[in-house]
Amino acid sequence: MTYGQDKYNYVHFNKLTEVEGSGYVIATIEHRGKIAEKKEMFMLFINTTNGETRQVDFPKDAYIHEMKQIKIDSLGINLIVLLTRTVNLNGKMGIDWADPMQVIVLSTDGKERKQLTDDKFFVRNWTVNKKTGKIVITGHHDSNNNNRYDKADKNEISIFDLKTLALVKKI
Repeated sequence: MTYGQDKYNYVHFNKLTEVEGSGYVIATIEHRGKIAEKKEMFMLFINTTNGETRQVDFPKDAYIHEMKQIKIDSLGINLIVLLTRTVNLNGKMGIDWADPMQVIVLSTDGKERKQLTDDKFFVRNWTVNKKTGKIVITGHHDSNNNNRYDKADKNEISIFDLKTLALVKKI
């Protein structure tokens, strides 16, 4: 299949990030059309040893707010943590600032991917305890489904083990 207008499309390599302790570099990529419409969004894991690549796809209007490598040698943990918007929860015209943030964990080669928080959980903040290898995530559930943070919403703290990516406790 061919597209007559493809010559006007642009691929933007937004950022290159070395993955410490591995042979990989991550490129975040946006593919845009001639009217600046985002056509696709993905991360490209590049093996700098052999040039092989692995693409991790996201919805075209997704937004990666933060990407951080968590490397704890004493616990054998080396992961990429993303704070991102990937769900159009309010059903409006695409993913926007009113939609929830999710925490997604990727392996350093991009082969494994796990979303820690559910789609309807609005992440506020997160941090990692490097002694225990646990990630603590705060946020809320939109209990009354009005797409706003208000008194009716349930605040929550979730603790996940970064070694197993399993939920340890909800507070």
